[in-house]
Amino acid sequence: MSAVQSSAGDVDVDLGQLFASLVRNWRRLAVVSITVTGLAFVLSSLATPHYRAETRVLIETRESVFTRPDGSSEAERPILDEEGVASQVEVIASSDILKQVAKQLDLASRPEFDAAADMSSLARLLVIAGLKSDPGELPPEERVLKAFREKLSVYRIEKSRVIVIQFSSEDPKLAAGVPNAIADAYMAFQRDAKLASSTEATDWLKPEIADLTQRVKDAEGSVAAYRAQSDLLVGQNNSVLATQQLSELSSELSRVRAGRAAAEATAQSVRQALKGGGSIDAIPEVLSSGLIQRLRERQVQLKADIADLSTTLLPNHPRIRALNSQLADLDAQIRAEAEKVLKGMVNEERTADLREKQLIADLNTLKAESARASEQEVELRALEREAAAQRALLESYLTRYREASSRQDRNYLPVDARVFSRAIVPSEAYFPKVLPIVGAAFAGSLLLMAIVTLLQELFSGRAMRPAPGARVAPVTEVGMPARRVANLADDTGDLPWEDAEARLMLDDEQPDEMERPQAGSGAATDADMRVPAAIGIEGAAERLIASGATRAIFVSPEGDEAAATAVLVAREMADAGLRVLLLDLTASGAASRPMLDGRRYPGITNLLAAEAQFTDVIRTDYYSDCDVMPVGTADPALAMRAVDRLPIIMESLTTAYDIVVVECGPADAGEIRRLVGEGTEVLVSFLDHDDEVADAADGLRAGGYDDVILVTPVGHDLPDAPLPTRSAA
Repeated sequence: MSAVQSSAGDVDVDLGQLFASLVRNWRRLAVVSITVTGLAFVLSSLATPHYRAETRVLIETRESVFTRPDGSSEAERPILDEEGVASQVEVIASSDILKQVAKQLDLASRPEFDAAADMSSLARLLVIAGLKSDPGELPPEERVLKAFREKLSVYRIEKSRVIVIQFSSEDPKLAAGVPNAIADAYMAFQRDAKLASSTEATDWLKPEIADLTQRVKDAEGSVAAYRAQSDLLVGQNNSVLATQQLSELSSELSRVRAGRAAAEATAQSVRQALKGGGSIDAIPEVLSSGLIQRLRERQVQLKADIADLSTTLLPNHPRIRALNSQLADLDAQIRAEAEKVLKGMVNEERTADLREKQLIADLNTLKAESARASEQEVELRALEREAAAQRALLESYLTRYREASSRQDRNYLPVDARVFSRAIVPSEAYFPKVLPIVGAAFAGSLLLMAIVTLLQELFSGRAMRPAPGARVAPVTEVGMPARRVANLADDTGDLPWEDAEARLMLDDEQPDEMERPQAGSGAATDADMRVPAAIGIEGAAERLIASGATRAIFVSPEGDEAAATAVLVAREMADAGLRVLLLDLTASGAASRPMLDGRRYPGITNLLAAEAQFTDVIRTDYYSDCDVMPVGTADPALAMRAVDRLPIIMESLTTAYDIVVVECGPADAGEIRRLVGEGTEVLVSFLDHDDEVADAADGLRAGGYDDVILVTPVGHDLPDAPLPTRSAA
């Protein structure tokens, strides 16, 4: 087997050729799109219209500032968060509310809510076949509830506390009535829940209040009894009398001590003034005496008189001496009076000292009494705290009980939700929208058909071209030799099977394989010595199958006469169970016409000329399981312009078939280069040993195909069936 590098990768997509296929197949695109559009229009026109309406509910606190309970502030009001609103969505879509609405609107009597009431024939067949559950097995209430949920949609608007209740129905009035009924049922459900909570609260608070009232009485009685027992009388400022007296006595003791200290200081200053002979005029207590003040006034008057008389009288004058004697008596009287004041101060000091001692004794007594009262006051305060706590709890319970009772009696239970947009009867159906459906059907079918057409064009290989920079050898047109059989094809394209049969028939004594003449024999020619031993049809088929070849390239130097070899080998491998295709590249179609009963069909030239697709050029052999791709009916010159696409076509064929047999006619190594690839076997078919066959084999070896196989149909048994004619079925 020869290892030859394939050039199939040196290609690119020709976008112009690819999209030109849309123009060539515009009729098919238009027909399919119009058909699908018409079908969509009919189905949408016949579909039952559905109407949809919605009701919107706002979740908010409905308590006003006038009805808000005492002691509660704005921050204490319950504000529903995201999880709370989501919970309310589930409450609205709960089975209890839906059952209540279904019963209220009598939905069970409507056919659209009862799947068992109006089942189609197809649905009944599916139920009988077990492919669908029988809706009649479900209770009527569950069937209604199931259909109800399918038509209902309850959701929360993002980043808000608005809940949308959406419902669709064939009846526009029902489509608007159901969301409103669900919203009303939800409000009633919330109101009933609050009423039940208020009733439960009043039922629980009533006995609790009675019990607390008795406990408050007992606690306050214990406080009064303990106060009387402990002699803990309450004075001013709600304090114990002993404590209050102790405070007052301490204040009095401080005042007495201050007075005694002041009296001692004053007496000491007067005593020092009298003892030292100093002036006593600077002592306020002495000056405050009335007698001393009058004596001082008389003393001043006498001094004034003496001074006045001294201007006219001598010091020894009786008048002046009398006045001086009176002045001396006044000084003695003032000093004597000062001593009396000093004695009074001393007495006052003694009295203050005695008072202080008495107050200290009383204070010590009150201290002991106050300590005892403080110890007993601790227990008293504990009893008072218990009584105050019971009293506060009782007042709180009484306030709540009065509020709950008043709301229950007046039926004022505001729900934390409000319907701010009620559903109205829709005038236009939301389904089906004929124009959008028809437009989408037309656009979708047109797009799908365009994609299918482009894929077909791409996979057929017609949209391929040589890649930029790829080295492509110049295409040379192969000249076909003249046929050796006269009138091989007539005007109708029939092949004279009699002549071909005559060339294929062998003498009985001719061996199956051609033998070389023995050395030294004069019968051996130069051509016989250059041509190796050839194999027959069966041997060639077995060798190709055993080697796992995917391509078998047949070269027939003798022209169309030896082309039957490729046909026989292809049929042999097809009979062995392989998927085989014969590709006819002869100029006259000598290999494919016998397989198609002499008829002309589109083939490889049409595929190269982009006039047909793979499915249009592959035919089935009339007399075996082999497939055949004829030479075609297109202009050969036009086909040769796209010969660079031949490697792509070969790659596609080897992917689809186990082996591809190619009959090339008389060709050399350069001309078959585009046909070879991985797993390729090159075979030379002949009828007679001559120099032409030997030269062809040597040329293939020189071109790089070392393992050239020689095949001859000589000795192959033809079938006993009559030879086919053009009219054979």
